[in-house]
Amino acid sequence: MMPGGGKIDVNGEDAAMPVGMDQLTRDLAGETEALRVLLVELSAEDWELATPAQGWAIRDQVSHLAYFDDSAVRSATDPHGFQEELRGVLESGELSPDDIAARYRALPADRLLAWFDGARARLISTFAELDPGLRVPWYGPPMSAASSVTARLMETWAHGQDVADALGVTRSPTDRLRHVAHIGVRALPFSYLLRGREVPAAPVRVELTAPGGELWSWGPDDAADLVRGPALDFCLLVTQRRHPADLALEVTGPVAQEWLSIAQAFAGKPGTGRAPLSESAGGITSAR
Repeated sequence: MMPGGGKIDVNGEDAAMPVGMDQLTRDLAGETEALRVLLVELSAEDWELATPAQGWAIRDQVSHLAYFDDSAVRSATDPHGFQEELRGVLESGELSPDDIAARYRALPADRLLAWFDGARARLISTFAELDPGLRVPWYGPPMSAASSVTARLMETWAHGQDVADALGVTRSPTDRLRHVAHIGVRALPFSYLLRGREVPAAPVRVELTAPGGELWSWGPDDAADLVRGPALDFCLLVTQRRHPADLALEVTGPVAQEWLSIAQAFAGKPGTGRAPLSESAGGITSAR
């Protein structure tokens, strides 16, 4: 879930890549450390810096992650209690990430970082011991334990991008982006259903250049609709961290064009996206 998020679950049966929990939790630990490197040297004032997410400071990005890490642990260790708690929340009104952010806004920075560290450690240790196919409840349909970890990695990367942007830092992409890209591809139907649109029957081929230069691909080789470009740019698009005009993606076919205009890898209401960074941005190109 991200700013403006709600109850819908984006992570279907095969939203997680077919890797073991050891690898998934190691990758989550690696993404956690990449974010923590940005956080540990922050002054108290830095935690209040505005991020590109409207109304959210760095502190709000971190409290959001910590809160839903704790929720994920409860979903795995006490599924009945989690469902009872969720039922009470939903009866009192929609669960709002903005309300959660406001709830913890007065927490001192050192306590906030300690909360995140503890919540993330509990998450990793808990899920490392689970069968990847175990079904756990969430804020929408139940998902597999592997999908839950993959979603936490995606959110860590995306919210970490907001932190990096607030600090003016450029992060080096890693192969962990494959998890983010995979969720983005699998979320195509969700992006349509979320907006009340019919899911297209035509398949879309996605070909992404990994940070190391290899090719990652999804979809049939002979699909008429194609998305091609850097994995980083695709991940920035599906997490709505960059405007399409700022990304070097080549798109072929009407279905692919429409999908990328609404693509959303995270659960919740339709995201508003981001404004272009510059008027001279090259952007997505259409191929015929």
